[in-house]
Amino acid sequence: MPSKKIGHPPGDFAIWIIIYVELITFALLFLGYAFSRRLDVALFNASQLVINQTIGFVNTLILITSSFFVVKAVQSIKQSQASTHAQASLRASRWLLGALGFGGVFLVLKLTEFSAIFGMGISLSTNTFFMFYLFLTVFHFMHVLLGSVILFNLYQRTKSQAYTATACSGLETGASYWHMVDLLWIVLFPLIYIIR
Repeated sequence: MPSKKIGHPPGDFAIWIIIYVELITFALLFLGYAFSRRLDVALFNASQLVINQTIGFVNTLILITSSFFVVKAVQSIKQSQASTHAQASLRASRWLLGALGFGGVFLVLKLTEFSAIFGMGISLSTNTFFMFYLFLTVFHFMHVLLGSVILFNLYQRTKSQAYTATACSGLETGASYWHMVDLLWIVLFPLIYIIR
């Protein structure tokens, strides 16, 4: 009787330790936000009206699209044959460039949002809502920034045909990190911007 092959997450094992630690950290922050919100719902609801929900929603679409592009890049490499490796690498690099571009748009929109918030004189000490809002969104912003650096590195390596269908662990590792960044925003956006 043939033994079943045990699947494993894509990429290096170390990235999954990092991802789990990051998810736990954000989960604790989300719980802290939810608990604090219960103590003063009126303050949180009033403060929430100040932040730009449209930018938050657009950024959600941007990160989801970017993650889709990263999936397509990984698929391009994993499904390539030796005879079409150069074409697959070119396709993958284009998908990654698109993902990187969307990551850049996210960062610019967040900077625009931060500029408006700080322009109103809002800071971490304004109230509990803005303490959580700024801490969570700036912390996430730093993750997107790091993720963009990773995407740029993946783009360069893919462009130089460094990955093959059987040797693409580095690509999968970077993709896993980017998907984590996307997942965190998908939770953060409704929690901070929408739920009342």
